[in-house]
Order: sequence, then structure tokens, then C-alpha cells
Amino acid sequence: LTRSSPRYRRYIKRHDELDAHNALHMHDFFYHKEHLFIVCELLRDNLYEFSKFNREEASEPYFTLPRLRRISRQCLAALRYIHSLNLIHCDLKPENILIKSLSRCLVKVIDFGSSCFLRDPHSSYVQSRSYRAPEVVLGLPYSQKIDVWSLGCILCELITSKVLFNNKSVTTLLAGHISACGDFPSHMVAEGRHAHLYFNHPPPGGGAHRLYQRSESGSYSYLQPKRRSLQEMLGTDDALFLDFISQLLCLDPNKRWSARELLHHPWFTTTALPLPVA
Repeated sequence: LTRSSPRYRRYIKRHDELDAHNALHMHDFFYHKEHLFIVCELLRDNLYEFSKFNREEASEPYFTLPRLRRISRQCLAALRYIHSLNLIHCDLKPENILIKSLSRCLVKVIDFGSSCFLRDPHSSYVQSRSYRAPEVVLGLPYSQKIDVWSLGCILCELITSKVLFNNKSVTTLLAGHISACGDFPSHMVAEGRHAHLYFNHPPPGGGAHRLYQRSESGSYSYLQPKRRSLQEMLGTDDALFLDFISQLLCLDPNKRWSARELLHHPWFTTTALPLPVA
């Protein structure tokens, strides 16, 4: 936890006295032997630990689509509130969403130790890597929509019990993005401060940027990520859910939906429909 944590937690609680936005409230904090202690409400397991327990010990999966819908709505409500305060969470992941009630499927977003205001200088190293938004990876200016990307990764992980963008390096992370979400828009590669570390320049006659990796010996090799549909990756034919996930996991942050917009997605208001026959 950083020393800035109480600052953000006080700010969040001051604007949410009724505790209506699914964000963890701080009751108190103190320092003891140069360690910061934060006193919060008592909650249950985080989604990572409970998902692991459910996968290994339970007779049936807990994270069904109806429950994922409830979790999604609560997390988006928390993000909408946090974002309305001009904050970015910056580290949304399964470990930072805690269960409040299993039977009612209630959760809360926690850990604002990495948070920042929109007006603050933005660090180029935010978010845990598997949940890191592509604009952060490429060194582009980023906004609150990086939290939306992280939530998309989390929901996919809960339904499959596998980390969506499991990776060994930044290059393999980008390969995962391409595999699931398609090619990067050319403007993102052209404008990203770090893009040259992972993508080559297109030939003078035109063409696409190509993802490459450098070996320990200094040689270069190109990667050709295998394309996979979200339907195949997530193992569901719920067209509304797949469309909802595709809006969260849109590579271009300018086209990615905001938390406020996502709360009005048809997945929350319409009965699930099967995918059309190709």
C-alpha cells in the first residue's frame, strides 16, 4: 500500500456516505513502526482465491452467466462512480474485487493504492501485466478506459478459469491481444512511445506492422498470432455476452465503451439470444 492510499480512500468515502457504489470504504488508518495500516470493512475472499477454490473443490461452477452479469453490473457501477470523481483505479484484477455475499453475489472493488487522478502525471508502469490495457503497453496516453479493459480480462477469466492473456513477456502479451481482438489500429502503433520495441516499421510500399521478439542472442523473429474468436475462447454462444465483452476488449480506447455506457448494454436488459448461424 502506498502512502497516498488514505487520500484516495477518504475522497471516495466522502462522496459515497451511503455506501451505494460498491467501492471499499476506509474506516480508519494509522502508522505503526513505519508501516501503514488501513482499517476497512470485513469482506470475504477475492475473486482469484474463490475462483481457484471453486475450480478445485466445488461440484459445480459458481461463475455462471447470470452471476457474471451481477458481478459485471456491480463492478461497472463502482468504476462509473470512481471515474466520476476523475480517478483511475489503475490496478483492477481478480485479487482486487472482494466478495461481500456469496448467496446474493455481491462484490466490492478494493485497493486504490495505485490510483491516480486524471490530472496527475501518468506513470507508464500501471496495471498488472495480464490485465494491462494495450494503450499502456504501447506507451500511449491513457484514460479511465484502462479499467474497463481490465474488467473485460477478469470476466473472461472467471468464465473459463484461465487467465485470458497469460504471457511470458510483453511481446507474448501483445500476441494474445492480437489473437483475441484482431490487429492493432495503425495509429496506435505509429504513435505509441514503446511500439518500436515490439512492432517493425511497415515497408515503404505500404503494409501492416508486424510483431517481433528479440532473443537472448540478439536475433529477431516475427510472431504470427493464431486468431481465435471470443466464442471459441469463452465457450459460450450467448451473443449479447460476447458483444458485451467485445466492447470492453476493444483495442482502440477511442472506440472502447466507458463504464457508464456499458451499464446500458443490452446484455443487462435483454434476454440472451443464440449466435446467428454462419
